[in-house]
Amino acid sequence: MKKVLLAVLLTLGVSNVSMADDIIDSAAADGSLKTLLTALQAAGLTDTLKGEGPFTVFAPSDAAFAKLPKEKLDALLNDKAALTKLLTAHVVAHKITTEDVQAGKVKSIEGHELTLDVSAGVKVDGVPTVGGNDIKADNGMIYVLDTVLMQEPESKKKVHKKKAG
Repeated sequence: MKKVLLAVLLTLGVSNVSMADDIIDSAAADGSLKTLLTALQAAGLTDTLKGEGPFTVFAPSDAAFAKLPKEKLDALLNDKAALTKLLTAHVVAHKITTEDVQAGKVKSIEGHELTLDVSAGVKVDGVPTVGGNDIKADNGMIYVLDTVLMQEPESKKKVHKKKAG
């Protein structure tokens, strides 16, 4: 009986030692981030997010991508440079845990400043994270968004500044 109990305990102990998933594996396990995973693959960013990190990914859900017009999504998926710019604007090069998230600005790896608001849940550039769907990975965190964060092109920013001035 003691040998059986010892064997069971050893088996349970070994199975719990397995490593946690990286950002990509964790996103795949979530099930609501299939379009994001396809986009990351098309942009060549999968290996980066499987790397050491740490990363925080503000991840648009499948529903978020579905809000985009089909032509716009297809155009993005076929324009690696634009897709990479869009996706890297959703990634921060350090881990922001649920416990540590604070209001303020953080810089994405694309160089865009993201505004975090924690007054009523967590919001990124005004977009709320999908409540209770924060995903921990061994190389970072994933916060699921219901909207894709679209950055205004530099050319439009310059036009607005000229008109305003």
